[in-house]
Amino acid sequence: MAVLTKRSALCLLAGAAASLGGCASYQPLPLYKESSLAARVSDLEGADGKRITLATLDRLVVINNPDLRAARAKLGVAAAQVMQAGILPNPAVAVSYPFVIAGPGVLQNVKSILLLGTKRESAQNAASGISASLLWQEWQTIGKARLLAVDIISGEREKRLIAQTRKFLQERFNLTSAAVKEGNATLATLSPDLAAVGDIQKAYDDLERLQLSRRHQLNALLGLAPGAELALVAPAGVPSIDPAMIRSQLAALADRRPDLIALQYGYRSEDAKVREAILSQFPNLLVGVNSTGTGETATTLTFGPQLTIDLPVFDRNQGAIAVEEATREQLYQEFNARLSAAAGEINALLSEQTLLSRQLAGVEPRLKEAHTIAQMAETAFKQGAFDERAYVEIEVALLAREQEKAALQQAILEGQVGLATLIGANMPRAAIEPEAPPADPLGVFREAAR
Repeated sequence: MAVLTKRSALCLLAGAAASLGGCASYQPLPLYKESSLAARVSDLEGADGKRITLATLDRLVVINNPDLRAARAKLGVAAAQVMQAGILPNPAVAVSYPFVIAGPGVLQNVKSILLLGTKRESAQNAASGISASLLWQEWQTIGKARLLAVDIISGEREKRLIAQTRKFLQERFNLTSAAVKEGNATLATLSPDLAAVGDIQKAYDDLERLQLSRRHQLNALLGLAPGAELALVAPAGVPSIDPAMIRSQLAALADRRPDLIALQYGYRSEDAKVREAILSQFPNLLVGVNSTGTGETATTLTFGPQLTIDLPVFDRNQGAIAVEEATREQLYQEFNARLSAAAGEINALLSEQTLLSRQLAGVEPRLKEAHTIAQMAETAFKQGAFDERAYVEIEVALLAREQEKAALQQAILEGQVGLATLIGANMPRAAIEPEAPPADPLGVFREAAR
């Protein structure tokens, strides 16, 4: 049996303490307590100073959105957790002095080696799930920005139509008011015109406030100050969609949509935890070497192997296994529910798009007819052959048809933005890695034996 002096034992401990010199040291990271919102669009990272198209908006949102920047920090945390899951616990060294010397001893828990593979697998899948969740957050943020941009562009057009309608209603009110003053009309005749002018002014004011709120929300998504001006380029028109093609892609939706991918990685991570809990039934087995010596005057230590094992009489880890299996079942049901909801949302939006397209097609001939009548009325009015009040009413009716068409176009664009978010059209790409075979708990020993 090997013999180790007390002096050697103390030197060993001193050497272990000295090895801590290679550890990480603390570095402060002071908080920056001033707003980082950009004052101008040109101050945004990736901005080119031009008018903003929807495609440019996507890129600027992904780069500059404050919440996305903060969420990306989670990827670093997940990477650190993967690193930690792949590190074995340090062996323990123990020594006591002076009455009974029981050391130095070096012990290693064998079970920690058996659990290493499943721990690493669980952490890696959890990290992949966080990455997919971040991508889904990007999709949703892009979708919000697109929707706000579409509503702002459509709202500006609606403001112009309301302003035109207000102009004609004001003209009609002025005519009736003049007629009342001349005794050619009564106050009862003026009352509807007064109400119409008040209603159209309220509609304009409400829309103006809504537009300001939309611009503030969009600026916030871009990391812009509320007062920064954002020049948006209107889309060329309402793009067509192919419902049959979209429905044909539903079968592969689970492998392309980040939220569904994140749930699958979460399920894989939990499945690894179930296997880890089952492997944890293996009793704690401490294997190592220890040395002992007795007496205050002893000058030598005896040195030999040590084996310590828990007896799984009461706790066979059955509670932990039940918890992990129940959690896995919960994630299984959550994934199925989310997948069904996603398919339902897409089919519902497709159905709504079909209805809106049919309604828009029905508005077109009525609008064309209103334009024809308005042109005839304008010609007759300029020739003095048509009543001014009747001419104003026809122009107001035409603008009402224009507003109806604009509202339908806006609804179609909003639905298409929703579809693009749900199916990932022109979004950052997502894909799930093939599932790796379960970790081999004895692989560490096989590698060591080679």
